[in-house]
Amino acid sequence: MYFLVLLLVLWIEKFSAWRWHIQQDGFWARELAKAEANPRFAGRPWAVLALLVLLPLVLLALLLTALEPLAYGWLALPVHLLVIIYSLGRGDVLADLGPFRDAWRRGDTQGAYHVAERDLGLEADESGDLLQQVQGYQLWQAYQGFFAVIFWYALLGPVAALAYRLLALTTEHAEAPAVRERAEVIRHAFDWLPVRVLAASFSLVGNFVGVSRVLLHELLSWEIPASRYIQLAGRAAAELPEPASGDAGVATLDALWQLVVRSAVLWYAGFAVWALLF
Repeated sequence: MYFLVLLLVLWIEKFSAWRWHIQQDGFWARELAKAEANPRFAGRPWAVLALLVLLPLVLLALLLTALEPLAYGWLALPVHLLVIIYSLGRGDVLADLGPFRDAWRRGDTQGAYHVAERDLGLEADESGDLLQQVQGYQLWQAYQGFFAVIFWYALLGPVAALAYRLLALTTEHAEAPAVRERAEVIRHAFDWLPVRVLAASFSLVGNFVGVSRVLLHELLSWEIPASRYIQLAGRAAAELPEPASGDAGVATLDALWQLVVRSAVLWYAGFAVWALLF
């Protein structure tokens, strides 16, 4: 059933607007704000995380436990599907990059800085640094919005996938520094394994030697952020040249996206083999 859910997720992601209707975070964000403002939770960040992250996971686990024995588990399939769609990343990375790509292609550096800050939340001192930051943004959004979610779903099921997304939402929306810091620590632990699996996938569909040379000494490092790790892996696998303006710079973004697509195909092929054999 897991592979069927992954296929349905891919179809819905590409050919329907269901994702935008399912990914509604307003209620959860309001409850997070209420919990942070509640004097009972002052100085108790773990209590906030237990209420906003752990409690939904427990409820989901209980629901799945009740549904899976019924109708050979098929009643649980819609729940799996809804949870995975909700757990995918927010927004559309290609659409978000559109204005930047247009400005960079025209050589409009000032415009590129403006749209990168407005649409992507990025800032840089030099044009080359800005392009590298955008490359990293594209890789990170692809990883955390898709690969990390389906990795944990395939490995541990929908509860783990939802845990990843709730932790990501907490790091983005939490106003209390203590709550945000603890969510970031847990999310870092969630990112450690899948980001390395994706980097290995990049090496298989890209430049294996380049990725090995850049990241071999960081393979077991706990300190390196996942966003930095995946940026280094992607740039090495795609054999990107030095940052350049105009079409040459935009072409590097296209090369990275093709690397992401090839890695997704590799993952789905691996899931298919796993489903057939086991």
